[in-house]
Amino acid sequence: MTTVLPDSLTLGSVRVETPVVLAPMAGITNAAYRRLCAEQGAGLYVCEMITSRGLVEGDETTKKMLVFDELETVRSVQLYGTDPVYIGKAVEILCADHGVAHVDLNFGCPVPKVTRKGGGGALPWKRGLLGEVLEHAVAAAAPYDVPVTMKTRKGLDDDHLTYLDAGRIAQESGVAAIALHGRTVQQAYSGEADWDAIGALVDHVDIPVLGNGDIWEAADAVRMVEQTGAAGVVVGRGCLGRPWLFRDLAAAFHGEDVATLPSLGEVKTMMRRHAELLSEHMGEERGCKEFRKHITWYLKGFPAGGELRHRLALVDSLASLDELLADLDDAAPFPERELGTPRGRQGAPRKKVVLPDGWLDDTDGRGSHLREDADEATGG
Repeated sequence: MTTVLPDSLTLGSVRVETPVVLAPMAGITNAAYRRLCAEQGAGLYVCEMITSRGLVEGDETTKKMLVFDELETVRSVQLYGTDPVYIGKAVEILCADHGVAHVDLNFGCPVPKVTRKGGGGALPWKRGLLGEVLEHAVAAAAPYDVPVTMKTRKGLDDDHLTYLDAGRIAQESGVAAIALHGRTVQQAYSGEADWDAIGALVDHVDIPVLGNGDIWEAADAVRMVEQTGAAGVVVGRGCLGRPWLFRDLAAAFHGEDVATLPSLGEVKTMMRRHAELLSEHMGEERGCKEFRKHITWYLKGFPAGGELRHRLALVDSLASLDELLADLDDAAPFPERELGTPRGRQGAPRKKVVLPDGWLDDTDGRGSHLREDADEATGG
């Protein structure tokens, strides 16, 4: 039996033309990068994660992260927090003051400084607290007809799985969809994603489930949806240095088999566009410095000498970038051996998940939230 692929995604009042979501990544998915990806294919492009407390208290760093490109028609933000009241207030600010059309809540972040406070991937262990946070968010967004979604992981580790309970609580709280990264907090970004867990969640809830983890090519997204029945996919590390992946994904979900293999000349054009957009949003010097981290991803597997790579990693103006890009061989073909290989951080599993004292003693947790830092910023 052939699975009919979804060609769009509906999240409450928001219709996404291709069932693909760009995962928020700290320091990556700023307005410039979201614009670059959106130029490649339809989808939902989520702003870097911001903290509810930072937003409510008017933290300057948080405000600077809430920048949107003028062509962003659907403003989408991921919010982090542990306090239901702060989350509710933050959602209202996003809807009322920033014209946000979709809010995603992060319950997937595996970073120790976040889980130590009971946030991110640690929070779903407290089922009662999770319900409170979701209910406050949904209630605050409802007058603006803004859908709330959540992202989570399988659980803390293989002995403390939470994703099926989290799905049920999300559905009961009025959440529009749930995204599942098929890894535990302990795994962080190591090992392989468990797509069977995504399929199990699809069977367990009636709201749309989005699958996340190990989507390196458009064919992986198709395979995931066919295997799990997910309503769409969330793509993170797979698009680093490869914004054209969204073009391939849009084609794949509309029945075309496409794998873009750009020459180095075409990659250079994309690099220049990315740096230009960053410069427009941040000013040229800062934009070029911000671009440096992307260079290794763009050039992965391509012939480019160590000296040239080193000089590119110090670029501080568009003119110097142009000069250095001119030294790359336009005709060099795409390194096909890189297809299907992991990109970005991987690392090793954590020895243990860092949690607040006594966190595992109680699975309800209403009223037990800890105060998060106003400038917490990461992904999940």
